[in-house]
Amino acid sequence: MASIPESVLDLFEKPVLANLATVMPDGTPQVTPIWVDFDGTHLLFNTVKGRQKALNMDRNEKVGVDMVASDNAWHWLSVRGRVVEVTEEGADAHIDKMMKKYTGQDKYAFAQPGEVRVIYKVLPLKVVVS
Repeated sequence: MASIPESVLDLFEKPVLANLATVMPDGTPQVTPIWVDFDGTHLLFNTVKGRQKALNMDRNEKVGVDMVASDNAWHWLSVRGRVVEVTEEGADAHIDKMMKKYTGQDKYAFAQPGEVRVIYKVLPLKVVVS
C-alpha cells in the first residue's frame, strides 16, 4: 500500500477531474474522465453497473488514476492501484456528494430509470506526485 502525500490532498477538495485507466478484455487500455473522492485511504469512484469501466474493473482489479490541478499543470497525482471493494451501499448519496463538489448542485441530475449506482474503492499501490 502507498499513501497519498499531504502535498496533493487539495486535489480531492477541488472539482478536479481524474482520468481512470482500466484494461479492456483484449488487453488494451480504456481511459475515462471521472469524478473522484478520497476517504483517507482509498480512492472512490462512483459509476453505474454495466458501464465499460465497471465491467473492466469487475474483470481486472488493476487501475491507474491521474489528476492534474486545473490551475497548475505541474501540480498532479498519479496512482496505480487495485479495486479492493465494490458496493451499492451509500452509492446514491455519494453521487449526490460528488454532484455538489463538481457542479454545485445538491442532487445528481443525470440518473436514468433502472440504473444501479456502485462505488469502487481503490487501494493505492504506487503513488507519484509533482
